[in-house]
Amino acid sequence: MKPPGETREVVVAGIGATRWGYYPDRESYELAAEAIIDALKDAEMEWREVETAFCGSVYQGTGSGHQAVREVGLTGIPVVNVENACSSGSSAFRLAYQAVASGLHDVALAVGFEKMPKGPIPSTAFRPTELQMGFNVQPANYALETLLYMEKYGATEEDFSLITVKNRKNGALNPHARFQKPVTLEEVMNSRAVAGPLRLLHCCPLADGAAGFILCTRKKLRSKSRAVTVAASVLTSGVYGEAVYQCGMVDSVKFPPAEGMVEMSARKAYQFAGCGPEDMDVIQVYDSMAPGELWDIEKLGFCKEGEAPRLLREGVFDINGKIPANTDGGLISRGHPLGATGCGQIYEVVLQLRGEAGPRQAKEAKTGLCHTMGAGPNSSIIILKK
Repeated sequence: MKPPGETREVVVAGIGATRWGYYPDRESYELAAEAIIDALKDAEMEWREVETAFCGSVYQGTGSGHQAVREVGLTGIPVVNVENACSSGSSAFRLAYQAVASGLHDVALAVGFEKMPKGPIPSTAFRPTELQMGFNVQPANYALETLLYMEKYGATEEDFSLITVKNRKNGALNPHARFQKPVTLEEVMNSRAVAGPLRLLHCCPLADGAAGFILCTRKKLRSKSRAVTVAASVLTSGVYGEAVYQCGMVDSVKFPPAEGMVEMSARKAYQFAGCGPEDMDVIQVYDSMAPGELWDIEKLGFCKEGEAPRLLREGVFDINGKIPANTDGGLISRGHPLGATGCGQIYEVVLQLRGEAGPRQAKEAKTGLCHTMGAGPNSSIIILKK
């Protein structure tokens, strides 16, 4: 699959991010501005060179992107606010990519940012009757899918507890992560129950934070040696008949889909980029709950259904493994600032492809994939190449 008409090569010229954490004394637009300024410095560009901005957030209110841009400087550029649940940042990145690829602009900004309230995510992505029945209690929704996965493939609580152990170990190597302390398997399995079989340390923490990018044509680059190319940016939504428990959707017995939403987004992204899962050197997969990383890896084509737990135990997804997954600690360790989550993934993969990830650097990383899920539902995949 290729887009209609001619498209231009788009590169990530600059990246910037805050540390993910809890900032009661800072506004979300301040966090966004910090990421934007860092991305400009990284790109060796001035703000006046940016021609358009796409700003992803979920709960930051009307014109939140305009408030972020105002912190940097009002120059009259078009500013688009993007709300697409947990894929808001990824969707903003996709729009910036399309703006440059189409020839409409030569330099574009994408930024994702968020300040999260304490407690469970107050999701409003449900109909009133569904909210009244408690459909938006996400740990419970994930628990249902986890039980089905365990029943179908024989996975155990220890299997997905090992995801938390791996990701918290990786997060300890990431100075931007909210949690930077490793945990043991025993600590994970002895943490308090949230929604059986899920326990507290199987659940990602919420976080405040922001990440931004300067996307441009290769002609506009200042530093060609550090540039990373956007090979694909794909967004899909749900398909009839597929169960998406996080959105209150159950499967259809009479009309099962030929292809699920995640599988569809993966297929389109691989076709667009001209590569496959076997070509990925580092991956960022959606782990808002630890077991989700297992079935996400499978749906993206990195192994057969039910194989991820075994490969995890064999070290395949470790930083030095064959398919390093969530090298920055993922959502489990980095945190989950909804509008910034997808951008956090992209930030890590760009660092990896540049060879700038420090002690968590994957060997010879040349191609990377980021996958984010969001309410709606939607599935975003971005493939980057060095």
